[in-house]
Amino acid sequence: MSSGHSHGQVRAGHEKMLWIALALTTSFMIAEVIGAFVTGSLALLSDAAHMLTDVVALAISLLAIHIAKRSADRKRTFGYARFEILAATFNAVLLFLVAIYIVYEAYLRLNAPAEIQSTGMLVIAVMGLIVNLISMRLLSAASGESLNVKGAYLEVWSDMVGSIGVIIAALVIRFTGWSWVDSLVAAGIGFWVLPRTWSLLKESMNILLQGVPEGIDIQKVEAKIYGIVGVKNVHDLHIWALTSGKSVMSVHLVADYTSRSEQDILTEVTSLMSEEFQISHTTVQMEKADFHSQLVDDYEGKVH
Repeated sequence: MSSGHSHGQVRAGHEKMLWIALALTTSFMIAEVIGAFVTGSLALLSDAAHMLTDVVALAISLLAIHIAKRSADRKRTFGYARFEILAATFNAVLLFLVAIYIVYEAYLRLNAPAEIQSTGMLVIAVMGLIVNLISMRLLSAASGESLNVKGAYLEVWSDMVGSIGVIIAALVIRFTGWSWVDSLVAAGIGFWVLPRTWSLLKESMNILLQGVPEGIDIQKVEAKIYGIVGVKNVHDLHIWALTSGKSVMSVHLVADYTSRSEQDILTEVTSLMSEEFQISHTTVQMEKADFHSQLVDDYEGKVH
């Protein structure tokens, strides 16, 4: 059995951006919780609850990056990179539950609208929007590279939408006195977040279940391998991901060595997988054509 390996490293820049975003979010969350109780706004409390999930998500993301840096050992031969996906899954579940709670609370408030101090609500919401925009800017680039950071980014993004909703609600209440708008906006924030949270959860679960990574067509991979000179048969092809951007493949190849050497075929397979499909870790078991034919004959003989 032969293999080609290329292990990626956790990007250090992600950690710095997460620390800054965590500091900003934590500071404002405390102010927003106080403001929610002072003004009596459920929409503001909804935004504060989402900020709480932001704080938890960012903290877990940082912990995940720290653990993922640990080297592989005899018990974790692939290392600890998948801990980032566990963190992303936890963040998705947490945000999902918070969104459902806010929708339920909004339903109760619609039946009994509370008095809202719209001016304080508006000031705090504007400040929250500024904090969200800064955090989103910090995390935007890394969110496309790491599912873990994407989870934290989605939390902050949902808060940004929430802050805009609270600003609108505060303005409407200030000029119309319709306090029920506060509950309506809170429910709208919850419904807006749910489908995006489900998308993140589905993506992280695909990795945990060792599904084929997003963006990789396994039939195309197989066709490309068949196109390599000397390859006669491809079987037991498996492609999965350890974490975001770190795909793994294992495959058995039946080859004819009369035209080229085993090493030449192996080198071309591993290079092709790395360059065209960004598969960082490829394990290939090479079998001679005559050996494979004998195995098939032996199997068919036992069946009959």
